[in-house]
Amino acid sequence: MTIKQKVEKIKEDLDFFEDELQKYEYIIDLGKKLDALDDRYKTPENIVHGCTSQVWLICEQKEDRLYFKGTSDAIIVKGLIYIILEIFSGEKIETLKSVDMDVVYELGLSEVITPNRQSGVIGMIKKIKELAQKA
Repeated sequence: MTIKQKVEKIKEDLDFFEDELQKYEYIIDLGKKLDALDDRYKTPENIVHGCTSQVWLICEQKEDRLYFKGTSDAIIVKGLIYIILEIFSGEKIETLKSVDMDVVYELGLSEVITPNRQSGVIGMIKKIKELAQKA
């Protein structure tokens, strides 16, 4: 699936819910699916800047693809991380380098999450692009 197709799939899932509270609860539930991140990765170089809460993001390269793991100390943010990882983890490095997408807008998250959380999502995508540039 392409990044665009993954975004569309998640948007369909979110659109299933009638109101913002249901979407919010769904995002929290997604965060519960997030794999645990070992404490040894919770270092300053793995912190995502721009987030209100603490967010750590790591990446592993396998051939020409990057695989990401992350976590946060906030439950809603864990759900947002899950969504971001679903979209971008496993993509080709060249694809990630050229990502130019407002995921907050595409998914309609602006009605659900605060502006600070929105800038955190943007910060995560920026960090993913930076990691792709270094790969």
